[in-house]
Order: sequence, then structure tokens, then C-alpha cells
Amino acid sequence: MAIQNAYVKSVLENLEKCYPNEPEYLQAVEEFLEPLQPVIESDARYEKLNVLGRMVEAERTVVFSVPWVNDQGEVVMNHGYRLQHSSALGPYKGGLRFHPSVNLSVIKFLGFEQTFKDCLTGLPMGGGKGGADFDPKGKSEAEVMRFCQAFMNELHRHIGEDTDVPAGDIGVGGREIGYMFGQYKKLQNRFTGALTGKSLACGGSLARTEATGFGLCYFAAAMMKDHNESFAGKRVIISGSGNVATYANQKCTELGGKVIAMSDSCGYIVDENGIDYKIIQQIKEVKRERISTYVNYVPGARYVKGCSGIWTVPCDIAMPCATQNEIGAESAKALIANGCFAVFEGSNMPCTPDAINAIKAAGLLYSPSKASNAGGVAVSGLEMSQNSERLSWSFEEVDAQLKNIMENIYHSCAAAAAKYGMSGDIQAGANIASFLKVADAMLWQGVS
Repeated sequence: MAIQNAYVKSVLENLEKCYPNEPEYLQAVEEFLEPLQPVIESDARYEKLNVLGRMVEAERTVVFSVPWVNDQGEVVMNHGYRLQHSSALGPYKGGLRFHPSVNLSVIKFLGFEQTFKDCLTGLPMGGGKGGADFDPKGKSEAEVMRFCQAFMNELHRHIGEDTDVPAGDIGVGGREIGYMFGQYKKLQNRFTGALTGKSLACGGSLARTEATGFGLCYFAAAMMKDHNESFAGKRVIISGSGNVATYANQKCTELGGKVIAMSDSCGYIVDENGIDYKIIQQIKEVKRERISTYVNYVPGARYVKGCSGIWTVPCDIAMPCATQNEIGAESAKALIANGCFAVFEGSNMPCTPDAINAIKAAGLLYSPSKASNAGGVAVSGLEMSQNSERLSWSFEEVDAQLKNIMENIYHSCAAAAAKYGMSGDIQAGANIASFLKVADAMLWQGVS
């Protein structure tokens, strides 16, 4: 769908003029804007008060240097970011990513997407994102700790339980959150819920580790049920082998599916008997090894160098859970040719626009990440609630709420798409449903 509405087109053109070197951010905004045209035309206030133009820009962007000392006594410089995109619905909420690929465009795209993902959960959260171009891989424990402390020396000025509540993302797990929380507590002299993803001993939530992967499968199951399908007996490919992919494997398996391929940045494994998520947990979470070592535990499996070829493995369901733009047009064509009937996004923006167009044109079921990837932030929001109440809920309580949230997200997206004449288009429905909620809050609060 091309953008025809003059106001919507002007919003995108203005961003392209202001930020020509931020391709990830512009890609995310254009994908969001395309299905909104009939919605914008339904209420003159959206254009008169420039709601869309205000919505696509971040409220605040913080960029800072992070000097830290490595084990050789050398002072190393990295770049830190915290983007506070929208507080229309609550405190800014979104993860911190530590990876060499982190730059302002990546952070802006992630913060933009986070706003609408958080909105869809129904919890009172705004959207934000942050991180640094620091790579924890290959660093000693002491180096990771010193970097996290140095990063928090600046970040602490901009966050708080009622202002901005970061969580983890790529390169930021429980270890990194712990070091940052300890430094925040020291600098602020307060023990608060200013970060989520904490250890259970310090106010963390049960089911947080599993949340994004479990939530992806709960969403997918709800969508498939509407089309008389299920995971039962289906062959599934899940790219990645981190937190999201590992627990998507677990829940998919519990729901009757068989995960036959997973990957990391070096290559992918194929196990026609079903990849054992418990072995993946050991490899990645305990031993911190490459996924290639899976074949040492399961001799019948095979390893292939290069991760992009994973999408050529015949399957029924594809769940990209690694990184942005990992499925291009050629990979999408391979999935279609091999009989795949559904693509559910588990990482942020894993399909390129050309891939999405091909997937939808072929009639495959498709869910955008802002909807099907929302499980992690949903349980982060539930962690915030537990912190506010000074309570800890059981795994079963949190998991039940997560399942309910993900099913509600699917149904709200489906209803929004149907209302505006795009029945079955969950990508359009997710954008419309989240836009309407954020826009209503902005109109109510006025221009400030």
C-alpha cells in the first residue's frame, strides 16, 4: 500500500529530510504510517493538531560518552544512548541493548516500535529504548561490571520508577541488569523498581525470562486458532538461540510443535527429530558456547555455517527471533516455495518491507513484531506492578496474565483491521489499534 494521503506523506517526507542517514528508523516509521491513512482521514483533529507528526518524533534523546577501564588498565570509550520516545500512556519503558551495531538510528527505530508495542499490552507504559555500542562478548566479568557501572553513572540521571524504566535486550541479561541496578541504588540511595529484569531476590518477576518467547507462541496460537490451525504436528524454524528463541522453542514444543532449526550469528543447526530446548539452554545460558556444539550432544543433528540459509529449510511455521531485517525477499520466497504457511515475528522488525509484501501476497499468516513480540515488555510491566505493591506473584499467575495479554493483543489487532476494511491484516490492525490509543491520550493531554 503506497502512501497517498497528503498529510501522512508530508510527515514521512519531513523525517526523510531531517534524518537521511537513519534507515532503520525511517523503515519503521514508513511501515507504521501506510495503513493509517483511512484512520487519519476519519478525524480532522489528527491533521489539525499534527498528532502524527508529533507521534513519530521522540520526546527526548540522550546521547553520552561512556569511558571505562579494561583489564589492561586502558581507558576505553563507548557511546551510550537513551531515547525517551513517548510518555503519553505512562513512564517510558523499553530495553537496553549492548552490541557493536548500536547507533542512533537503531535506537530510534527500537524506541519508536516500543511505544506501540507497549501500548498494545494494555498496561500503563510509554515507549523508550537505549543502549551502547559495547560488546559484552569476549569481555571478562570485571570488564562487564565496570562498563555497566560507567554506563549507569550517566543513565541514572534520566530514569526512575515513575519516569523511565529500562529493561534488558540483546547483550543485556540478568548479569548486566544486576550490575546496573547495584550502581543505580548506590548513586540514588534508593531501592526502587527503576529497572526490570531484576533477580528474584531483588524484586524481579517470575516468568520474565520466558516471557517474550512464551508470548510469541501464545499470540501465534491465538492467530492460528482463528484460521483452524495449531502448533500440533507442525515443523517450526526459529532463528536465533538467545532468550527469545530458546523459550519460544520450549512453548512451541509444549504446544505440540517440533522445532527443527535454530541459529546464531555463525550458522544454524537442523535436527529433524526436534531441537531439545534444554540442551540449547545449557549451551547458551550456562556454557556460553556457539550453537555448533549442539551436534556434540545430539549426533543426529547437523550444523551449517552461515545463518541466512536457515530459511531454506522446509517448514510449516517460521519464527524469526534473531535481529532486524534477517528475512529479505529471497528468504521469504524460499519459505513460500517450501510450504511455510505462517510467519510470526519474535525479534524487532526481522522482515524487510519486500519480504513482508511477498509473505502477505502469498496468503501466509503474518504477525508484526510490535504485536507478537510484546510478551517481554508485558511481563516487565507486571514486574513494575509487583514492585509498586511490594509483592511477588507466582509463576502461574504471571504466565496466565501473559497468555491473556497476548491473546487480547491479537484480538484487538484483528478487530481494528476489520473495522477499517482490512480484515485479516494483523500488521495493519496492530498499527491502527496502537495509533488510536496513543493519539487519544495525546489529544486529551493537549499540546505541550
